[in-house]
This record gives sequence, structure tokens and C-alpha cells, in this order.
Amino acid sequence: MEKKRVLVDMSFTIPHHGHIRLIKKANKLGKVIVALTSDSEIKKKKGYKPELDFSQRKEILDSNKYVSKVIKSPWLINDKFIKKNKIDILVHGNDNKNKVTKAKIVIFKRTPNISSNLIRKKSYFNFSRRKPKK
Repeated sequence: MEKKRVLVDMSFTIPHHGHIRLIKKANKLGKVIVALTSDSEIKKKKGYKPELDFSQRKEILDSNKYVSKVIKSPWLINDKFIKKNKIDILVHGNDNKNKVTKAKIVIFKRTPNISSNLIRKKSYFNFSRRKPKK
């Protein structure tokens, strides 16, 4: 029996353990394909350029043993994208906004107290509090 094709939709702007946990859970459902948001979509929807560009984020994901393939994706996944990529299951954190009917959607709780935005804010806060060298 062929494994189900499981799509995990993410921006992965600052990689963290929450991303890895989601990918590992998705792997239990079948063959993991990561739908990685393009740089232009991140800029358009989030208003900033990602810290790591698409090729860098893709390289990190490609090296993960639970990921079989990484594909470029728009901000939101739709039925056309699901059909084109022959997806059986869409996996997402509980902040999902995708509206798909052609695939089963599996929602997992986000890892508490972690997100790329939280890391970004902490880094900015710590950087801005540094005292200049004399």
C-alpha cells in the first residue's frame, strides 16, 4: 500500500523546534511534503523580508530525514494546489487559515511559547538593549 501524501504548510522564516515537532507528527501520517512559502508571499503578507531566503530555508528542510520533498507555495493552500500536487492530507498548526475541500485537514496544537515572531521579537529586544562599546 502506497503511503499517503501529507502536505505541511509553513513559512519557516526562523527554524525552531515547533516546526520540527509538526513535521515529525506529519511523518506518522505518511510521506511528508513541505509547502514552503515563497519570499515574495512572506513580504506581501507579513510585511518583512525573511531572515533566511527561500533557498536557505529549503536547504534546511531538505536535510530533515522526515521530509521527502519541499515545494514552493503561495501564502494559502487551495484545492487547485492540493490537486496539482496529489495531496491526501494537509497538516497545519491550529492557526490554519487554509480553505481546502479536496484533502483531509489534520490540525495539531502549536508548540507552546515558541514562534518565529517570538524569536524575532526577543532578538530585536536583546539587540536594542545592548550598550555601545566605549
